[in-house]
Formats: sequence, C-alpha cells, structure tokens
Amino acid sequence: MEKLFKLKENGTDVRTEILAGLTTFMTMAYIIALNPNLLTGFDVGSSLWNGVFLATCIASAIGTFCMAFLANKPFAMAPGMGLNSFFAVVCTNIVAITGLSYVESFQAALCIILIEGVIFLILSIFNIREKIVDAIPLGVRIGIAPAIGLMLMNIGFGSNVGVYDAEGNAHFVMADFFGALTPKMLKDAMGGSYAQMILTVVTMFIGLFVIIILAHYGIKAAVILGMLVASVIYWLGQAIFLHTNPFASLAGARFVPPFADMASTTLFKFNFANLFRIGWFTVITLVVTFCIIDMFDTIGTLVGTASRAGMVDKKGNMPNMKEALTSDAIGTMVGSVTGTSTVTTFIESAAGVEAGGRTGLTALTTGIVFLLCMFLAPIAAVIPAAATSSALIYVGILMLSGLKNVNFEDIAQTVPVFIMLIAMPVSGSIGHGIGLALISYVVIKLFTGKKEEISVLTYVLAVIFLIKFFLVV
Repeated sequence: MEKLFKLKENGTDVRTEILAGLTTFMTMAYIIALNPNLLTGFDVGSSLWNGVFLATCIASAIGTFCMAFLANKPFAMAPGMGLNSFFAVVCTNIVAITGLSYVESFQAALCIILIEGVIFLILSIFNIREKIVDAIPLGVRIGIAPAIGLMLMNIGFGSNVGVYDAEGNAHFVMADFFGALTPKMLKDAMGGSYAQMILTVVTMFIGLFVIIILAHYGIKAAVILGMLVASVIYWLGQAIFLHTNPFASLAGARFVPPFADMASTTLFKFNFANLFRIGWFTVITLVVTFCIIDMFDTIGTLVGTASRAGMVDKKGNMPNMKEALTSDAIGTMVGSVTGTSTVTTFIESAAGVEAGGRTGLTALTTGIVFLLCMFLAPIAAVIPAAATSSALIYVGILMLSGLKNVNFEDIAQTVPVFIMLIAMPVSGSIGHGIGLALISYVVIKLFTGKKEEISVLTYVLAVIFLIKFFLVV
C-alpha cells in the first residue's frame, strides 16, 4: 500500500484511508437505487432498471479505481446527479420525436454519453482540459470550495432529507419543523408522513452534533461514527414511533446480480441510427451541453475538494490533475458501455477527505464497496438519508472556511465568489456556478481597465457559457 499510494508522504495510514473510503461510500450510497429510478422513470424491477442498477455499480467502481491508481486521489465517481435527470429528459424527448420505445430511446441516448467520454479522453490526453482548469482565475478557484460547501448543506438540509413544503418542493422548512415539535402537532401527526419528517430532521441534527463533538476531540472516524449513531437512532425511531420495520426490505431482497438483464438492455447497446433520427444539429447540441456541464462540474469538484484537503499549490493547482480528468473520462466511457449516464467526480468525496482520506486507497475502498453492492445493494439501501445528511452538512460547514482566503477588497474576486455562493445551491450545478462567476469576472475586469489580466482562454470560456445560458437550452 505504501508503494502504491505513498501513504507516509501524504500523512496518512491504511486504517484512516479505509475509514475515509467507507465514509465516502455511505454518503453517496443513495445513487445505487436513485440513478436507475431516475433513468427508467421509477420502473423498479424491470429489465432496464436492473441493467442500469448494475451499470451504476460497475461504472462507479471502475471510474473510482482509475482515480485511485492513475491519479492517487481520494475522489469517488458515479453517475452525476442533474446529468442523469437531463439524460432521462433526452430519452423522453427521443420517444416523442421518433415514436421509439423508451428502451430503444435509452440505447440511442447512450451514444451521446459515449461520444462525450471519447471527447473528454482526447482533451485529457492532450492536456486541453488541464489548460481549461488553468484558465479559471485564482479568485474564482478560491470561491469554488465554499460554494460547494453551501451546495452540500443545501442537499443535506433539503432534498437528501426529503423535507417538503406545501407545494411539494424539497427543502428544509424551519416554521414547519418547529411547529411539529408541539405536543398537539405530534399527536395529530403520529403514524403519518409528518411524523416521518420529524424523525428524519431530528435524526439529522443528532447525527450532525455527534460528528461535531467527536471531531472536536480529534477522533478521525468522527464522520462515519456520527452516521452510524444517526442510523441506529433512525431505525429505533421507525420501530418505536412509526411502528415500521426498518429492515423489512431485506426480507424479500435479491442478492443475485441481474447480469442477464444488463446484457439484454444496456451492455454495449448503442444505436446510432435511432439517435440521428432526431437530427444532426440536435445531436451536436446535446453532446456540447453534456460536455460543458460535466467538464465544469468535475473541475469544480476536484478543485474545491482538493483545496479543502490542502492538495493544491499557491496558484490553486492540483497535482495529477491530468490523471484525475482522464479517470473521469474513462468512467464516462465505461458508463456508456455498461448502460448509464455521465459518470463524474462526486462532491460527496469531500466527506471522505474530511475523514482523513488523502490518497487513492480511499478511492479504492469506495470502489470495492460499489462492486460488492452488486450483491449487497439491499443492505446499502437501509442507510437512512438523515445519516448521510449529517455528514454532508458537517462537511459543507467546514468547506465554508475557504472564504477566509477571499480578498474582499478586490471587487473582481468578491463578486464572482458571491455569485457562486448563490448560484451553486440554487441551480444544483457546480458548472453553472463557475460559468456565471467567469462571466462576471470578465465583465468586471473589462470595465475597470484591467483587461490585460484576462487570458484568451478565459475569454473563450466566458463566451461559451454565454452561448450555453442564452442560446442552448
């Protein structure tokens, strides 16, 4: 392990790396079931669902293994949230335009992911993606980590917990939460969905404070221990207050991987003829859109998480960036071959980094567990969202510390950072936040007489995002 991952050089050890890898997996285990749900329209149990489920496990594992051995970084990969929803919309549109079945449309859309992966691999090999990273101004890079922190907190408090307002929007509703604590509300809600909401939110806060207290005393496994405490409390709450069995899903669970379903629906099932039935221009537009979103989501995650872990130099550059981006491209290609949407670096990797992960051994551990989930997915599914939320919120809070490096006397740095702090949590996209920050940076520099400080590639990136935001839906 020392020879492979240079543990001593990175100030870590095997135990810490394995715990960090498990922590990362626990915070992103939801993707195993959620990704096939989103890509198949919640057609659980169908051949397509089973194929996407296996593809999610396999592509996540292989992409993460590449990150471990090529880049020696503690980052995990899986089908990206947002990108998978967009992929599902594309499949639905192909059905509407061509009259194909959903499975046929799915197989056509996989061609887009394959093309994207090939493009990224070429760009990574020839260092073009690395040059794009260098074109992001230092001030914008500094703000990426805190903005991702707010995004993690938003996920933890809202959509990951499943707290909904009256209109059905997933976010933390403070008024509803405190109203639910009154005895009358508790009495009226017991046994209903509101009681479930109370249990989830209370569990989330208990898990969060357990992590904070353990971390205060220097316990390296603070995050994973806090998640385990939160899980136990949630399971007890389900049994005692909701009168439900938290492990009921294990009774009829299948532990045999559905390889036959994957072979018949998603594995190497590319159909370019059906794809181009929607038109050349539409295909090109979709490929460009997927590329832009994925590229800057990945770059933002790598730069932001590496900054928090102290893996960047004074200029904000991360060593082995080329290898990390190459791993991302390979993951996307493997995803298209096995049958899932774009595979990208997950922001939940920040949880493993906070748990002490510093090398590829963390990623290797996460990847191995993903492979095991082909057989043990029902067990991973019993980890409550409240437990993962505790970890995400804690990591998000810590990532906000990056704001201390922002030069608030420089308006060209302050405004882009401020925009990212708002845009990332609201849009749910790291790439969109970076795009708006780059545009604002260029505009401010141009009109304050400092255009010589803007590189040519920075201009190009700003123009690309302007086209993306206003001309490409």
